[in-house]
Amino acid sequence: MKNYRFNYLVIAFFAISVLFSSCKSDDPEPENEGEVITDVTLKFTELNAAGAPIGTPLEFKATDPAGLELGNRPTIATITLARGKSYLMEISLFNSIENEDITEEIREEKEEHQFYFLGSAFTGTAILTYTYGDEDIDGNPVGLRGIVQTIGFNNAQMRVVLRHDLNKNFAGANNPNWANFVQAGGETDLDITFPVILN
Repeated sequence: MKNYRFNYLVIAFFAISVLFSSCKSDDPEPENEGEVITDVTLKFTELNAAGAPIGTPLEFKATDPAGLELGNRPTIATITLARGKSYLMEISLFNSIENEDITEEIREEKEEHQFYFLGSAFTGTAILTYTYGDEDIDGNPVGLRGIVQTIGFNNAQMRVVLRHDLNKNFAGANNPNWANFVQAGGETDLDITFPVILN
């Protein structure tokens, strides 16, 4: 009788062990969560014909204390530029909740991040063009820096999208105005639209 009880306990213990170990192996690995971004600043520095910076840089900011992808009350500045000009556009991002410089994090993880620039400013009767001015170690674009040219009088919208964990070698992924960016996979860290006015 004692042996029977002992064998029963051993079998029960073994079954529970197998159950717990199989549960652990089936648990999904934690996903790489997107960045929380509360502040985005676009800095435009005019360039002369030789490509050298001139004048005082212009800064335009979007902010939401809860996070631009999480909150519901963002403050977004209107980008106002002169027509017929070339500008160096630099993007900086910040998480004021964690006091964290997201720009530096993107620089360190360039291979995993890329910006896209969309909206009516770049389609139809476009008023802007954009050329990437930086790249990762594999020669693929990033978008923290780039050249913007203003090509008309008009008001439009400039949508700024930041993707991470995308396949940068996917056909079309190196086009800064690629509307089908989701086809390259990955997740969106930022999707914000700035009004644009050219004078």
